[in-house]
Amino acid sequence: MMATPADAPVPAHLSTFLALDYGLKRTGVAVGNRLLRSATPQATIAAEGDARFVKIEQRLKDWQPDALVVGVPFHPDGAEHENTLRARKFARQLRGRFGLPVFEVDERYSTTEAHANGAKDADAGAACVILEQFFRGLPS
Repeated sequence: MMATPADAPVPAHLSTFLALDYGLKRTGVAVGNRLLRSATPQATIAAEGDARFVKIEQRLKDWQPDALVVGVPFHPDGAEHENTLRARKFARQLRGRFGLPVFEVDERYSTTEAHANGAKDADAGAACVILEQFFRGLPS
């Protein structure tokens, strides 16, 4: 798990999280809380650019999370690629626009795991996998 900034610990008062699985055309969404350590899929956002942020802002109003979790993809060997940079830029944009803490999680294989779990919406399923992985990295 990569937390930002600089692998900062996750403060205990942060309890509700909204996870985002960034994609060029779609962004998977899941919500969960620290106490239950589970994630619930939400409707995927099918929008790009500013329209994506308008829809994210609505989710923030609906769920009022304490922080955001963004999946950051890597090659299987851990190397970065073009989408790694895009996801990190997206995380920075979220931080700047909404002023919430944003934590980054290595999301290798999240979509594969979502499919294996029988997700009807692979993007939302991947967001659940990302959020539950984040929760597993928190101290008990």
